[in-house]
Amino acid sequence: MPRIVISTLNARYIHTAFGLRYLYANMGTLQTDTVLLEFGIQQRPIDIAEQLLQQQPEIIGLGVYIWNVAEITALAAILKQVAPEIRLILGGPEVSHPPDLPQIAELADYIITGYGEISFPSLCQQIIAGHPPAEKIIRGETVALDALASPYAFYTDSDIRQRIIYVEASRGCPFKCEFCLSSLDATAKPFALQNFLQSMDTLYQRGARNFKFIDRTFNLKVDTSVAILEFFLSRMTADLYLHFEVIPDNLPERLKLAIQQFPPGSLQFEVGVQSFDPQIQHRISRKQDNAKTQANLSWLRQHSNAHIHADLIAGLPGDTLENFGHSFDQLFALKPQEIQVGILKRLRGAPINRHNLDYQLRYDPNPPYSVLSTADMSFSDMQRINRFARYWDLIGNSGRFIATLPVLLDEQPFVRFLQFSDALFNTSGSTWQIALKRLFELTYIVMTDSLCVPHETAKHVLEQDYLRNGEKGLPAFLNIAEQTLEKTGIANKRQQLLRKH
Repeated sequence: MPRIVISTLNARYIHTAFGLRYLYANMGTLQTDTVLLEFGIQQRPIDIAEQLLQQQPEIIGLGVYIWNVAEITALAAILKQVAPEIRLILGGPEVSHPPDLPQIAELADYIITGYGEISFPSLCQQIIAGHPPAEKIIRGETVALDALASPYAFYTDSDIRQRIIYVEASRGCPFKCEFCLSSLDATAKPFALQNFLQSMDTLYQRGARNFKFIDRTFNLKVDTSVAILEFFLSRMTADLYLHFEVIPDNLPERLKLAIQQFPPGSLQFEVGVQSFDPQIQHRISRKQDNAKTQANLSWLRQHSNAHIHADLIAGLPGDTLENFGHSFDQLFALKPQEIQVGILKRLRGAPINRHNLDYQLRYDPNPPYSVLSTADMSFSDMQRINRFARYWDLIGNSGRFIATLPVLLDEQPFVRFLQFSDALFNTSGSTWQIALKRLFELTYIVMTDSLCVPHETAKHVLEQDYLRNGEKGLPAFLNIAEQTLEKTGIANKRQQLLRKH
């Protein structure tokens, strides 16, 4: 039986715990006494506890994040009830910023803040040797990146076949955007490029095709980013998929030339725009050239096959509902395939917390700690934005309403979709568990009743999108049209198309 278990709860099965693999790779002589177990937040804490205790460990290490802190707290409480003799060690962003600690900290025997690749094995050695440290909170030790053992060998064949493979070519971030924990980093540090590419080649030869880079600033150093892109271009296959987080205002010509060579469906860029308001950008210490950002996003859409996932944040200090709408409209005009409307979260340790008093930032005390209201956006405003974000995922980001969306938004994307969102919620009473057929029916009702879109126009565009989705059965507004056609004895091309579906 292993003496040490390291574990966490992933948000979805397709995710892998990259941090745990780094811990395992760096356990040294304790690696043979260590086992890595992953679970999902959908599993019952009591069932997870049973599986952990079946290993009969002396030490359990748990990774705590904003997305799993509630479930990990429930798990830790069970472990402490039935096996209080086991030493419970916590790590991860949610417990790395004392004294701002969540409730789970009270259940821990030890907490390692920051990076744990060196400090976790050292702590385990001390406990096993019978000389546990007196202090509960241990500051994670950092070392040169080339001193760390590589985690990539510890992706299993099952991981490679079924899950996302997380990789990092660099650590840290040189920017100081206050909403992000990476603002606490001194700079970005690259891993040795040739060693990194050798690891990528090994993963590729094992069959890995879904690579998600967790670097905060992939395109910061053009030589490195071009080299990585060229590495994958030389190994291009129909199923290769790469995800990068990029700086929106830094797209040199050499990088553009490499990006242009990627075929459709192989490249996704996550682009953090967050806000186009210069005053807000200055307030949160975000350096962003808006003109270059807009030019680069426009170039990517016009001259590359990259899929653009662009982020905005609602609830930043000093932002208003109307002003956020201006940022949304500017971003929408650049035509990214996805606009992720995010809500400001209270990350423990993030510098943006210095604005809490001046801008009356009020956060949900429950994870993920989303902002509830600010001095400039009421609770009602934030609830409207929450619903806007959810419905935008269903309508704007899903790709299911290609013909409908231009009619729905007309010349005022934010104002019109906010009006649509309000009316859709009033009609449906829900933002979740809306079947696709029902969503089409509700969209027709709201477009014609609240947005005053002519009935025939709404039917025409919604019919195109509905048939494209290949759903069985007809939504109510098309059923009515079908019955009318049958009563009049008219059998036209449209009717035949409907019957086929």
